[in-house]
Amino acid sequence: MPVPPISDSATKPIVKPIPTPAELFRGFSRVGLSGFGGVLPWARRLLVDTERWLTAEEFNVLLGLCQFLPGPNVVNLAVAVGVRFCGWRGAVAGAMGLMLGPFIVALVLGLLYERFGELPAVQSMLHGITLVGAGLIIATGIRMGLNVKNRQVYLPFAALAFAGIAGWHWPLPVVMLGGAALTVALSWYRLSQGAKA
Repeated sequence: MPVPPISDSATKPIVKPIPTPAELFRGFSRVGLSGFGGVLPWARRLLVDTERWLTAEEFNVLLGLCQFLPGPNVVNLAVAVGVRFCGWRGAVAGAMGLMLGPFIVALVLGLLYERFGELPAVQSMLHGITLVGAGLIIATGIRMGLNVKNRQVYLPFAALAFAGIAGWHWPLPVVMLGGAALTVALSWYRLSQGAKA
């Protein structure tokens, strides 16, 4: 499966009109059926690169907010984008578009896995899909990081969060709340210093 091409989306203006609920449903349906091992790269491609409903920075901010909400991040993102453009109808259209196709596919694959899941070829295929999914998430993280303003200031926080979760096995809520508190404090300090200048 090809990885979405990297493009400089931060400078591209939003040129499309506000999407309708039907367009949100179709767009998020494509996302839901494209993502094997994770749909975040495909959601970014749809929202920022293809349809240009959001700028790269708006996507980063909205995804950051959605990561603090309970539930799957990309489903939260579909709801948030839907609400932004079309209110509750957009939220329903985005969430249903994202989940309906994968639900049907997962149901069929679950039935097939029950019957053929122990075959060595199937196990090898599943291990390969896992690695592809991990690669897509890493590539998306890098692309998102390239569109953060003042990234040299905030990069240590990302490195600390990664080390805390992957290396030291800190609980995710602790890392998220601690990181939020530290970055808000740093942003407040930087704004206050800018006001004094």
